[in-house]
Amino acid sequence: MSKKTISVGLDIGSSKVAVCIGTISDGNIDILGLGKSVCNGVRKGVVVDVEETVTAISTALEEAERMCDCPIENVIVGIDGSHIESTVSRGVIAVSKSDGEISETDAIRVIEAAQAVPNQPNREILHVIPRTFTVDGQAGISDPTGMSGIRLEVDTSVISGSLSAIKNVNRCATQAGLAVSDMVFSPLATAKIMLNKQQKEIGVILIDIGAGTTSYTVFEEGELIHSGVLPIGSSHITNDIAIGLRTNINLAELIKIKYGYASPEKIDEKEEINLSSFDKNDSGTANLKYVAEIIEARLNEIFVLIRDELRSINREGMLPAGVVLTGG
Repeated sequence: MSKKTISVGLDIGSSKVAVCIGTISDGNIDILGLGKSVCNGVRKGVVVDVEETVTAISTALEEAERMCDCPIENVIVGIDGSHIESTVSRGVIAVSKSDGEISETDAIRVIEAAQAVPNQPNREILHVIPRTFTVDGQAGISDPTGMSGIRLEVDTSVISGSLSAIKNVNRCATQAGLAVSDMVFSPLATAKIMLNKQQKEIGVILIDIGAGTTSYTVFEEGELIHSGVLPIGSSHITNDIAIGLRTNINLAELIKIKYGYASPEKIDEKEEINLSSFDKNDSGTANLKYVAEIIEARLNEIFVLIRDELRSINREGMLPAGVVLTGG
């Protein structure tokens, strides 16, 4: 094991922390250790309790280390949250070589030029992702290296986050005894696993419903064209059920998991469950059609907001590969 390069991912979510230890070879991942822990120190992707979050990280880390029998020091952290923003930026440079041949250095320089956009002091850039290059006015180029030209341009997606939110995530990892080698926008990592090349090429949206947030990434012609995070997730559905049934959060979560359905028209109006099956001290009942109506309403809100985002980039109904849903 010592001869292999070990990669470690740390995902800090609104309901749990997960640590994954593995090796990567020829594009294949060999999982060596996996640990997770309940986390109550994060809300909507933002750390609100450092001590609670550090404890959750340490617990998940210890579990993963026991599985692979190796100590971990460096991690790649997946970051999410409603503070994450995606903007479009353009970089422009003059080709450096006198013969006009575009080098890899030129491609790097033009991306760096796109990154040098005026940025608010309270934000930090996580990724600058090239979408398409333009050489002397010829647009739609995926890789300009080796081509000839004078003027090189690039359109990019710039993903940034709140500086304080990022620092707090880093602080939690550090206090748990870890060094952060890199930070990655979590939905991008999810897309690498969930989407294939063809889906990304013809156009697709990946929607990831988490506990406190819902993230989305839109791909077309193989490139990321839009992304974002909504401050609404599955915990909001649980809260809605708790309010609707006038019960506690824990019971509402159990009802959601065991009986939750998002299509009330498919449930008989008289179908009910006794809450005493979950809590012997609760003698009430719950109408499952009503529960489904609660779930449908909140999911409809989420999907309408995402539809509006697709409208803003003129992609509503224009993604042949459709929607890929994930979460958990």
